[in-house]
Amino acid sequence: MTLSLNIDDSFSRELPADKDTSGTRRQVAGAAFSYISPAKFNAPELIHVSNEAAALIGLTPDDTPTKEFLDLFSGQAIYPGTRPYAMAYAGHQFGVWAGQLGDGRAVNLFEVVHNDKRWAAQLKGAGATPYSRNADGLAVLRSSIREHLCSEAMYHLGIPTTRSLSLIKTGHEVIRDMFYNGNPAAEPGAIVCRLSPSFVRFGNFEFFAARKEDENLKLLLDHVISHFYPEITSSGKEAYLDFFEILCNRTIDLILEWKRVGFVHGVMNTDNMSALGLTIDYGPYGWIDNYDEDWTPNTTDAQNRRYRFGQQDSIALWNLYQLANAIYPVVNDVSALQDILEKTEEQIPEKYYTMMLSKLGLTFLNRESILLIDRLRELLQSHETDMTIFFRSLSELEPDTFEADEKSIMNLTGRALYSIPPGNTWMTGWIGWFGQYIALIRAEGRDKTERKSRMHAVNPKYVLRNYMAQMAIDDAYRGDYTLVHELFEMLKRPYDEQPQYEKWFALRPDWARTRAGCSMLSCSS
Repeated sequence: MTLSLNIDDSFSRELPADKDTSGTRRQVAGAAFSYISPAKFNAPELIHVSNEAAALIGLTPDDTPTKEFLDLFSGQAIYPGTRPYAMAYAGHQFGVWAGQLGDGRAVNLFEVVHNDKRWAAQLKGAGATPYSRNADGLAVLRSSIREHLCSEAMYHLGIPTTRSLSLIKTGHEVIRDMFYNGNPAAEPGAIVCRLSPSFVRFGNFEFFAARKEDENLKLLLDHVISHFYPEITSSGKEAYLDFFEILCNRTIDLILEWKRVGFVHGVMNTDNMSALGLTIDYGPYGWIDNYDEDWTPNTTDAQNRRYRFGQQDSIALWNLYQLANAIYPVVNDVSALQDILEKTEEQIPEKYYTMMLSKLGLTFLNRESILLIDRLRELLQSHETDMTIFFRSLSELEPDTFEADEKSIMNLTGRALYSIPPGNTWMTGWIGWFGQYIALIRAEGRDKTERKSRMHAVNPKYVLRNYMAQMAIDDAYRGDYTLVHELFEMLKRPYDEQPQYEKWFALRPDWARTRAGCSMLSCSS
């Protein structure tokens, strides 16, 4: 093989392997992973590749169009000296203990060390594993397009995330009941190759804790700390507490970054929470169009809305409590874990309001600015206002000349409204809010050019709205991948003006308001 990769498989080297290599679906004990071979497919076809992600593992643009690349990252060839595997983990799903879960449709190929950074390569949709339960371990093209585009879009938004190296069509049809309504249909299959320093998640720790495998739990903690937490210099219990505290902070900071750009994960189960504080497992995610703290993109969560936009930080904290329970057997200090969790919870409001202040171009966190933010949330929620367009438009406000009247407000932010109520009584609240906002801007006295620049840096102009992804999927199912490429390129610079893409800086079209794939999605999406 001419592709040159610096392989260093630390996870499979340092943690125990499943002794059963049959690949049968089963309960696994005493092991962190099971060796498995990716499925063979009819005619793999490379649809798209991220050359930026390829560079992370030492590959060049000349490497990615090759048959060797296609064979390796579709699982048709195994890199010399490596042995693919599926990870074992457990978890809480929608707040309920689900027991063993594991990589049901993911196969870990290998780990690469390049430029002193470690990257694990994982195929999603590469066939059944011991953890697939009753599923086939495959993925369809629509969900693979969404994951590929979103992984890279999130990275360019500056949000910690796994990366996506490639999108490959398998040439194999997959049967899916998209709406869970008893009408399955054949769809084109696909594979995404995901890259991450590690794919260890909260559920890996829960897996060992549930089985009372304390030695393996300790091995896993030591592995994660030694490779991915170089700032931890303590040992034993103190190292585990340091790890937990850092991860608590990273996790909450991550969720507030999601809220900054209007992203909703949709499936914040503990098995979808990264041990490194990354965004992982892009399933029924979505960006809110009209600001709605009660919105979830997940049809499975439509009734309870556990994972709705406004509750994501609370759910993250709940998940951290489950992680604390999981690592307790090797920490053996309830009060220390509880102290970290309470400290984390206390910090959430300040971190949230500080983030919101940055979106408004303000600096000083005080009672007045907190009230301003809370009132804005009420107004945005009640007037069906597009979050992305509204905050981006605010950066154009000229504080020296702006008048808080109906005409000025509509000129500035009117394009963010999905509908305008009859009469003008609805405008009263906005007039009052803008008056207070202008007063705070003037009181801070920040240079207007600097303020605009700072606002542009935290308020993206372009995000991967659900309807945009669905349009790309519709075209792809007709064999046209032009829009996949276009959106990928646009989303690499989400904070820039990019006038050539101005058509995407617009309200969600009416046809997408309730259409499947644009409003809500199932977990199979």
